[in-house]
Amino acid sequence: MDDVSRGPERRPVISPDGPVALRFSVLGPVRAWRGTEPLPTGSPQQRGLLAALLLREGRTATAAELIDALWGDEPPSQGLAAVRTYASRLRKVLGPDVLVSESGGYAIRGLPDEALDLATARDLADLAERARGDGEAGHASDLLRRALALWDGEPLSGVPGPYAEAQRIRLEEWRLQLIEFRLHMELEQGHHAEAVSELTSLTAVHPLREQLRELLMLALYRSGRQAEALAVYADTRRLLADELGVDPRPALAELQHRILQADPALAEPSAPEPESAVAPVRPAQLPATVPDFTGRVPYVEELGEVLASANGQVMAVSALSGIAGVGKTTLAVHVAHRARPEFPDGQLYVDLQGPRARGAEPETVLGSFLRALGTPDAAIPDSLEDRAALYRSVLNGRRVLVLLDNARDAAQVRPLLPGTEGCAALITSRGHLGDLAGAHLVDVDVLSPEEALQLFTRIVGGERVDGERAAALDVVAACGFLPLAIRIAATRLAVRRTWTVSVLAAKLADERRRLDELQSGDLAVKAVFELAHGQLERAQARAFRLLGLADGPDISVSAAASMLDLPVEDTEELLETLVDTSMVESPAPGRYRYHDLLRLYARTCAERDEELPGERAAALSRLLDFYLATAARVYALERPGDRLVEHLAPTAGDGLLFVDRSEALDWLFREARALLSAAQQAVGTGELRKAADLLLAVRDLAESGSEFKRYESVVTALLGAAVETGDERTEARMRAALAHLHSLMGRFREADHEAREAVRLGGSTGDSWTMGDALNSRGVIALYRNRHGDGDGEAHLSRAIEYFRALGDRPGEAAVLCNLSRMHLATGRTASAIALARQGIDIYDAMGSTLRGANGRYALALALTRSGELDSASDCLHQALDVFRESRQRLWEGMSLFRLAEVDLAAQRPTAAAANAERALITLGGIGGEWRRGNVLTVLGHALSELGQTGRAVASWNEALDVYERLRAPEAEALRALLLDGQLRRTHSVA
Repeated sequence: MDDVSRGPERRPVISPDGPVALRFSVLGPVRAWRGTEPLPTGSPQQRGLLAALLLREGRTATAAELIDALWGDEPPSQGLAAVRTYASRLRKVLGPDVLVSESGGYAIRGLPDEALDLATARDLADLAERARGDGEAGHASDLLRRALALWDGEPLSGVPGPYAEAQRIRLEEWRLQLIEFRLHMELEQGHHAEAVSELTSLTAVHPLREQLRELLMLALYRSGRQAEALAVYADTRRLLADELGVDPRPALAELQHRILQADPALAEPSAPEPESAVAPVRPAQLPATVPDFTGRVPYVEELGEVLASANGQVMAVSALSGIAGVGKTTLAVHVAHRARPEFPDGQLYVDLQGPRARGAEPETVLGSFLRALGTPDAAIPDSLEDRAALYRSVLNGRRVLVLLDNARDAAQVRPLLPGTEGCAALITSRGHLGDLAGAHLVDVDVLSPEEALQLFTRIVGGERVDGERAAALDVVAACGFLPLAIRIAATRLAVRRTWTVSVLAAKLADERRRLDELQSGDLAVKAVFELAHGQLERAQARAFRLLGLADGPDISVSAAASMLDLPVEDTEELLETLVDTSMVESPAPGRYRYHDLLRLYARTCAERDEELPGERAAALSRLLDFYLATAARVYALERPGDRLVEHLAPTAGDGLLFVDRSEALDWLFREARALLSAAQQAVGTGELRKAADLLLAVRDLAESGSEFKRYESVVTALLGAAVETGDERTEARMRAALAHLHSLMGRFREADHEAREAVRLGGSTGDSWTMGDALNSRGVIALYRNRHGDGDGEAHLSRAIEYFRALGDRPGEAAVLCNLSRMHLATGRTASAIALARQGIDIYDAMGSTLRGANGRYALALALTRSGELDSASDCLHQALDVFRESRQRLWEGMSLFRLAEVDLAAQRPTAAAANAERALITLGGIGGEWRRGNVLTVLGHALSELGQTGRAVASWNEALDVYERLRAPEAEALRALLLDGQLRRTHSVA
């Protein structure tokens, strides 16, 4: 047998014009000749550049591609300059017509096929295939000997860089295939004995190549050495089991069986069939797309554009991430099917099973991909690196789309990326693959309400949904607009013809049962969440479960740190890892939230044996402590000297610190919904006192109009819980708070009842702060109800001052003085009203209370208006207005505009009065109640009447009268008289 490692067969290449042409070798050292004269090819890197251009066979290589070929992920800072230098030197050696520059890259052009030893070897191998097909085994064998003789040691020997290494692996694999092909031809000619020696040597060097083992068994058997042939099989089976944990392939086992049976056909030259060289195979592995695919138009268009960009460019990679059940796979498969025409050489698909305990190993996936691409088993190398290199080599020059579904992380994905132009990869993962260099990242969100309803309707049928659209919207909302949940719910309804959409909506309305309802057949929302949860580390899982207990729409990192009892930095790092795994979302820096169904699942986990009940309660208690302690700091900044903060329930922590009022108010309004939810949640945990005190500390939320209804709802809930548990202290404070809310909304009868009860309970519990607050409210309510003639209102205010003075609460005292000012004003004592208001302002200013100082100036302006000092009144109101706006107190901002309209009227400025009244209506909106709206409309009517716009004036007064009559307010009588005066005809308007 010939030695396949002998020197290469070289013949000068003559150009068509006669001169001796260039020739090159890569099947050994990279060398060049002009005729028989060796040419200098330079340094190893320069030879690497020459090899990369030769192996591209005339196609242009960009500078970036050449840098990557030579240095991979760690190019030198001057890599581009080095490439240009190497190219310039080679151009001088080879000639400017051979090494050309174009499109920012380089190419070797104008060489005949036989100029490169690799091309010659390929041509000889093709001729051998034809000869074999013609039955000319001897001729085929000769051609293969000539092809193998072109190898001169290791291909591309001494050439550095990842590209050269990948090509070495590819070329060595091809050489082994050619050797196997030649040996098969030798056996076809009956050269069994001669083949045994070479095959024995080859199997020792390549022990896991089963094709060589098969040829050796056949050669031994045909040489009369049956026992040795069977021993080769036994050795092979043991080796494969030890090294790979697999059995021999079926063809090898079948050969062993035939040898045992002494099959006469084995003696024929035609057995066994050889494995052909790698044939181009076009895999079509994409799963079927769903027929009811719905919406997602922006995603489909975005991903389609990215995949289309793979044509003639560097490989395109798109990574889709999102929570379990959001439809990543469905979207990716749909997009992949649409893109199939862009990838005519095939589409590969694999489920990497990332969420499972043992995801798919890249080595296994590469083996499967290589087989799908036509690579015979015997040609698939053992190591991950070798398989990845061969995979990229096989894909070189092809246009293939690879869909990698359910990836665990970037490390699992990297070896599976094609890495060549014209190919593309679509990846889905629950985690964010931000560390996958160059990937186009897409965060897949839930469906829009309209898309969700459309998907539900497509599955259930329009005839069942059209008549129950509202119930259908309830269903998809209960599913959190999550495609998997919607599909499960719709499928359940579709197969239950007796159910209506309303029946399904009612079942999903129960949060405790919702996850159990969302399962159908082998589909279950809880099951996919379980897989994701099972991948979390212990600290991540604890954070996921505990933070899900909080009822707020989202949570800040500081609040989360309090729940978890961890430093803020550690908490943020932990939460960001949960964001990376799509278990929580981060809608803004430092804020985190759950999808509705994931929150339910987190609570299910927390309520199982994984968390002791004590830890759950402790986490919620720490959260309430955090909100109360921080709200108390905000309150203290807004109301310096106010003693309420000394009469709040003690907390375990100190809360956040703020540098100024603005930062404190930012926190208060940003956290409004979250802290109100925490207070509401305390109804179920029994921490009523802390929750009630939290509401007192954030009463600015009510006066600002922000979350007014929510605030009132929580106050009412806590009041009910306090009554039920007999907690009179909490009951007293919540009745005082409710009295204040009713008063703000103009519900004075209800306000008086609550304030009266608060005074009674405050006295019985010895709660001095509540007594002062409730008595102050009673005085104000008496003022608003025009009950100032009997002296009760003034008496309530006098008692309130006594309580606040006993507490040393100077701002509380100032507040009552300002209300006394208004009481004096209502009873005709204008001078004393001015004096009382000034006393209150002096206290506020001495305490540095900017906001409450604005309230004092508001009260002073009323008295100054009555006394005719209109410019001073206007100045006070403008000062107060600026503060109210800065403090986001929309109620008092609107009321200041209303009082400015009154001043303008008194000053004979009807145009300004009308403008301020209109602004007041807009600012108040639904804040302050209908009674205050009626007051503003009355003033607006006066301003319009002064302007001669009688029709609009009457309309405003009619609207105000409707309000007063509905409320049975005493102002109705005066307004009726006004409408009748001058024979103005009343017309009923819509209030």
